[in-house]
Amino acid sequence: MTVYFIGAGPGAADLITVRGARTLAACRVCLYAGSLVPRELLAECPPGARLVDTAQLDLDRITAELVRAHEEGHDVARLHSGDPSVFSAVAEQMRRLDAAGVPYEVVPGVPAFAAAAAALKRELTVPTVGQTVILTRIAHRATAMPEGEDLATLGRSGALIVLHLAARYVDRVVAELLPHYGADCPAAVVAYASRPEELIIRGTLDEIAGQVKEAGVLRTAVILVGRTLGAEQFRDSHLYSPDRDRHIC
Repeated sequence: MTVYFIGAGPGAADLITVRGARTLAACRVCLYAGSLVPRELLAECPPGARLVDTAQLDLDRITAELVRAHEEGHDVARLHSGDPSVFSAVAEQMRRLDAAGVPYEVVPGVPAFAAAAAALKRELTVPTVGQTVILTRIAHRATAMPEGEDLATLGRSGALIVLHLAARYVDRVVAELLPHYGADCPAAVVAYASRPEELIIRGTLDEIAGQVKEAGVLRTAVILVGRTLGAEQFRDSHLYSPDRDRHIC
């Protein structure tokens, strides 16, 4: 049998992909992060499916549940918020399943940064303004950042930065980015993107920390900093230009 790592999307139950919903509906066992995955998604599971909330389980217990379901002949849906490719802790689960000889597949989902951009009604890559997006986090109580991936280093690029898991440390984020982006650089924080309680905060880099604290945002949010957030005067993309030779592949 197979374990399916399914991206459940950023929060709204209807933002799971068609493939994700179909896979979920075919699995007799579902492990989900109860603190992050919308419970409405569990209605997609087949009647009588075994549902396991992993919010209080460590890696060993999660792995044991996956292996047990496999040995019992059941396909398993492992629901993760957002997309499994970013900050999902999927890599260590895959490593454990490889060691146990359990096959698995990955079903991508809508990542939080994409939902945040949609809420802001912004394209994160704008011609002549910015063509690079950095997805990162900061070191605090969790795993340390690798050498060279601190904000002071990444900020030298001037690229649009999207920070996950950092709203509680917004003062530190601002302090490390200010020397590279400037006080007037556009910034935004989107909390609970795509959910009914979605909250959007817009401002400049020198004022965003105060706005975040005033709003009481501590978690389930992404911070975005970069010039593309405020870009208005920019060159049209070559993609749809009348000067483009459409006979060239």
